[in-house]
Amino acid sequence: MSGAYYECRDSRNGQFLTERLKGFGGVLVSDFFTAYDSIACPQQKCVIHLIRDMNEDVEANPFDAELKGIVEAFASIMRPIIETVDRYGLTKSRLQKHKTAAMGFIEKVVARRVSTEAATKYQNRIEKYGQRLFTFLDFDGVPWNNNNAEHAIKAFARYRRFADGRFTKKSLSDYLVILGVFQTCEYGGGKVLDFLRSGETSFAFPSMTGLGLGQHEGQCANRTNVREQ
Repeated sequence: MSGAYYECRDSRNGQFLTERLKGFGGVLVSDFFTAYDSIACPQQKCVIHLIRDMNEDVEANPFDAELKGIVEAFASIMRPIIETVDRYGLTKSRLQKHKTAAMGFIEKVVARRVSTEAATKYQNRIEKYGQRLFTFLDFDGVPWNNNNAEHAIKAFARYRRFADGRFTKKSLSDYLVILGVFQTCEYGGGKVLDFLRSGETSFAFPSMTGLGLGQHEGQCANRTNVREQ
């Protein structure tokens, strides 16, 4: 991860994303917030979010054999994939061997006859997002989760805990610019004070394959301009 970019919006309406990400040619890594569904680029959905949801529903429905079958099948696919990532990293040449099994899992789940509410929910979810759960198998360096964006938003979450309700739109905007500078310097190994004293107004990032986003967080794809602030 090379940098972080924060932007405050007045609502959760995601229509602005189409224009904001216009021209982005990499892979969008995000959670399951539906606003991302219409973005016209390869997408990787956060598998950790899916695993968390599955665990919660299995705990809430301990006797649902249909749900358990889907979850166990998914786990059997992910275990060897994660073992490969742990051993060789996010390398396409190593991950491609799992592609056939991953696509087979999607086909089998979609074709299953299920009747319980929880199992039907995951069948529909896997049918909708199926291939976008395994996009990372086709690329080098694309993560299978959006942990980078989740990490980036924690800094703002800490600020919000004590400042919520006491900031104006302008003060919040200014804070987010400074936070973006701070986080980007942290990721790049630079010092915030050195950057601010340098007179530079933007960060030139190396080209990136993956762009990670959460519902209120994101990474900058190319440059973060701080001239106006």
